[in-house]
Amino acid sequence: MTVIDDGAPRAPGTAMMRGAMCRCPKCGAGSMFRGYLKVADDCPVCGEALYHHRADDAPPYMVIVAVGHIVVPILVLVEEIFRPAIWLHLAIFMPLTLLLSLAFLPPIKGALVGLQWALRMHGFDPRSPEHEPLPPAAPSKAP
Repeated sequence: MTVIDDGAPRAPGTAMMRGAMCRCPKCGAGSMFRGYLKVADDCPVCGEALYHHRADDAPPYMVIVAVGHIVVPILVLVEEIFRPAIWLHLAIFMPLTLLLSLAFLPPIKGALVGLQWALRMHGFDPRSPEHEPLPPAAPSKAP
């Protein structure tokens, strides 16, 4: 399915919200991911190409900021009120940090890919020199 870009403005807020729900930033119906963090080459519903994204290291950095702003104040509050032993802090806050990080990664990556799509970054604009008409070929596995 070939999708033509009409050059119409794209709403970054809508695209980011759809991406945060792990949905296609264009139609909001198709799944953005084909795995836990693997972005699909294109939307299974509307056919929008998604392989142009370049999220790279931005999602983990955003997750660190978000989780840090949740966990650190709670940790300080618990320490000031209850003064638990260090092992109890570790038993509570290490799993909490890990679970929050794993839960936040897909929505944050989806939101960043949605933002890239809305702003026509990294090849999402067919008139851009970065535009790749076909998804990059998968690396061949040598025997």
